[in-house]
Amino acid sequence: MATKHSLKSLFHRSSESDHNPLNMSDEQILEQIYSTHVHSHTKFDVDSLFVLVENTLRRSTLIVDNVVQGSKSSLEQLEDKIPQANFNSPLCTLKQISSEMSCKPAGEEIAHKTTMAILVKLANYEWDAKAVLTLAAFAMEYGEFWLLAQHQPTDPIAKSVAFLRRVPELTRPAALQKHRQAIIELNNLVKTTLLVIELIFELEKLTTFDTKDVPALLPAIEQIPVDVYWAIITIVAIETKIDYLTTETGNKQDLSHYGQKINIILSKLRKQIMLCRQQIEEAEYHHRLRKFFQTPTEIMEVFKFLVFSKDAPHQLFDGATKTTVEITELKKKNVYLLISTLEITDEEISVLRPVYEYIKTNDQYKIVWIPIVEEWTEKLHKRFEVLKSKMPWYVVQHFGVIAGYKYIKEEWHFKKKPMVVVLNPQGKVQHANAFHLIHVYGMKAFPFTIADQERIDREIHWIGSVVGDTHPHVSTWIREQKYILIYGGSDKEWIQQFTKYATNFANDGALKEANIQIELFCVEKEDKNFLRRFWSGIESLFVTKAHNTVDAVTQEVQRMLSYKNETGWAVLCKGSSVLMSGHGSTVLKTVSEFDKWKEAMLKKGFEPSFKEHHERIVRTTHRCVHLEIPNIAGKMPETIKCPECGRTMEIFISYKCCHTDSTSIAIH
Repeated sequence: MATKHSLKSLFHRSSESDHNPLNMSDEQILEQIYSTHVHSHTKFDVDSLFVLVENTLRRSTLIVDNVVQGSKSSLEQLEDKIPQANFNSPLCTLKQISSEMSCKPAGEEIAHKTTMAILVKLANYEWDAKAVLTLAAFAMEYGEFWLLAQHQPTDPIAKSVAFLRRVPELTRPAALQKHRQAIIELNNLVKTTLLVIELIFELEKLTTFDTKDVPALLPAIEQIPVDVYWAIITIVAIETKIDYLTTETGNKQDLSHYGQKINIILSKLRKQIMLCRQQIEEAEYHHRLRKFFQTPTEIMEVFKFLVFSKDAPHQLFDGATKTTVEITELKKKNVYLLISTLEITDEEISVLRPVYEYIKTNDQYKIVWIPIVEEWTEKLHKRFEVLKSKMPWYVVQHFGVIAGYKYIKEEWHFKKKPMVVVLNPQGKVQHANAFHLIHVYGMKAFPFTIADQERIDREIHWIGSVVGDTHPHVSTWIREQKYILIYGGSDKEWIQQFTKYATNFANDGALKEANIQIELFCVEKEDKNFLRRFWSGIESLFVTKAHNTVDAVTQEVQRMLSYKNETGWAVLCKGSSVLMSGHGSTVLKTVSEFDKWKEAMLKKGFEPSFKEHHERIVRTTHRCVHLEIPNIAGKMPETIKCPECGRTMEIFISYKCCHTDSTSIAIH
């Protein structure tokens, strides 16, 4: 925004033609009116002044409707608002404003100059106060005019003052007939301008809210000065029109352009305030919901507040009995909230089945599916019914936006992928997303709290969970504490080559003599379902360990994830313990060069010799590590250390088509 000095320069440089507001943009108007504004504001009871203005104009415009249009509305039916008892009218200021508006010739340039003069006089007032003061000055004149018109037939003083004010020139039957349409237009514009200033006044009161919570406030507040300008210039134009109608001298003032502008502003302000109030309601709901989860409450009350809108029935569908049940079923229970879109897969649903089978005889635990849909369609309704039929647990049948959707998205970091939020009977979060914990460890991690995750990290080695639990041979080798060389990759030629050298290595006589037995397991030779489960398990492990202190296991998982799209990779384990993992090129060289470290093995042992030779090869090989992290639910760490060199990794964004036969597009 330009400085005050530069705004004044722009104002003084502008030509006469620039003073026609109908030819000016909002930016040009803003430049000129800011040159009149001082930021040290005069304080007064603007609320009470507006109450009196509103009372005056509501009654005055009703009198006009009765006189001109033959309406029969009773003034006695109007209820006046009450100002503060100690309110003192800023009468001198109102008279000064009134004098600026009185007896001015018609024309847009003159109306603009008059408006600027009023703004200069009101330089020390807030923008809403400028509008109310100007409207108050007009209300005194307009109210007095129609009060005299009403009382002149019966009150001698009113009759004399009415003649001085030229009231009969407009209220005689012939004059009313002649100017009827003009008076109706003028009176309607008074009503609309009153509404606009009322909304400006209301908007100004909303500025006590933080714009972070109510983002719609910022553009609305920035527009207030321009809206005030148009309200004041419209009042000036109305005053000029009244002068013309009572004197019939000078040029006729056209109000149509002002009417169009003020109606546009009225419509815009209504929308802005409606949006602001909606955002305020959302922010207050968000605050209350956060408080719910921080303060011990009954789980049923928390769930009801999180899920259902005000008028929605508080019911659930029971997938086991295919009946509708009340949410009282959740009272005093531990609840697993399965939160997902309707894109949840059968495989993802199956992750929760063992949990359901385990807890269905234990009434202290319940699973509830909360489907997240932003806009329901007939197609989505059908998809919902299909998914619901596959779930034996409770399902939310709320065909609208979930009340706490914004909270779920912002606080629990929901990103369309399934997540499981664990709540205790008091409604406190025990795990913000246990889906990956359940996926990797199953019932070993029950009841899936953060404490259980920490316990499982200490007790169970990750390779056993990812491979051992899903493949019978590996499970047997792990129990027998054998050495296992697990490998895979995207290059079939590399896999063939590694298989050849690794087989020779495992069958070498030196290893046989040392009673070292190595089993080989190629994940690429298994079916596609196994391969998908394998990498899905690695990704879930990454999520469960992403926020842990970086230890050897976390680094191994990160390293494994970096191998997902590499030509080759290998992991050496003993039982369920991972001894080392490496890129295909370095591990292939290690096993193919067994003769170079065979003698060292006989002296130092197999494990240290294997790792030492591999590390020697790694030191002479530079390789950039790339981690492709899926857009999974839950908060991801802002920085990740490289599992190879320990430096903070750079962040790239990758977009990948959902079709399995397509390639990914990486944006660097």
